Amino acid sequence: METTAERKEIIRVDNLSVEYHVNKQVVKAVNDISFSIEKGKTLGLVGETGAGKTTTALALMRLLPDRISRITGGTIKLDGQDIMELKNEEMRALRGNVVSMIFQDPMTALNPIMTVGSQIKEALKLHNTQNLSDKELDARVDEVLEMVGIQSSRKGEYPLQFSGGMKQRIVIAMALVCEPELLLADEPTTALDVTIQAQVLQIIAELRKRLGTSMLMITHDMGIIARTCDDVAVMYAGQIIEYGTIEHLFTPGEKHHPYTVGLFGSIPDLTGNAKRLTPIDGLMPDPTKLPEGCKFSPRCPHCTERCKCEEPASYDFDGHKIKCFLFEGGAHDE
Repeated sequence: METTAERKEIIRVDNLSVEYHVNKQVVKAVNDISFSIEKGKTLGLVGETGAGKTTTALALMRLLPDRISRITGGTIKLDGQDIMELKNEEMRALRGNVVSMIFQDPMTALNPIMTVGSQIKEALKLHNTQNLSDKELDARVDEVLEMVGIQSSRKGEYPLQFSGGMKQRIVIAMALVCEPELLLADEPTTALDVTIQAQVLQIIAELRKRLGTSMLMITHDMGIIARTCDDVAVMYAGQIIEYGTIEHLFTPGEKHHPYTVGLFGSIPDLTGNAKRLTPIDGLMPDPTKLPEGCKFSPRCPHCTERCKCEEPASYDFDGHKIKCFLFEGGAHDE
């Protein structure tokens, strides 16, 4: 078995599929996706609401809802260890310690009847492998609050006493207090205004650099992807339809999946004269009734009859992978 030093990837996901069984319907939320994140790097997972991004993150944490969810295929290896083979107690020991998550809504991530300091300290006590004293645990809570720009003197206050942006900083502090190797950030700035959003992203970037943490950044905002990520996976209807480095995605003249082109069309351009954005026509398909063939075909301006009945392969252009018949000349990757 290879040593940790020999492994460059903190996590590898191969052919992961996830379903929800609700009201006698099968929701195909994630469909045969594969990706990896190198140690110290950030992968951006971008796509519209309903693409399967949050389900992917919950699967990596093994926090999918009981009874209604099923992982129907694939493997998830965290630092070389298959987490699907771990017992619940073993997985709990990894959460917050090796892999941690910043949830999308800080209002639901925080307990309203516990002080913020006690909530951060709770994670420390659970993973107190160094047998730190209560005083030392309190000092660590003070330290991590100061790291995210909140005065440690406020640790005795409750979530309702903080603004939305400060609540998100507290959630970040909770996620990073045990210095995890991998951070899953599920749209951490969605509910924030632009100024606070920039501050939170800066805090995450600085803490990642200081702690050497790898990250999965989940977002629907290509601007955030450009600012924070090393690699990018574009997700649509539970599939990764384009995958590459940040240079592949943002270098002018590069090939792109038609859906990715649509995402770029939804970004405001301050240098142009366009009076309106050009959003993608139509809606994400119903995950209980996914279309045959290419899942983007009902919305694609380049759709052909072949697209409606045949699933495209992923074509590889020196590591830039695109799941579309328009690029059939590239190397076949499936």
